[in-house]
Amino acid sequence: MTTRRKGRKMAEHSPMDYAEHEKTYKLFIAMTKWGTIGVVVLLALMAVFLL
Repeated sequence: MTTRRKGRKMAEHSPMDYAEHEKTYKLFIAMTKWGTIGVVVLLALMAVFLL
């Protein structure tokens, strides 16, 4: 849904840098993946050495 202000669409006022957006999203996904892998490895090591 687009809203209009003074006869213009809101999308015309806020240009979005899609290349930068996709780059940030890919970085977020990579950090989430490696963070999850790190936690799983840490838990496995804790299970081996602490139990």
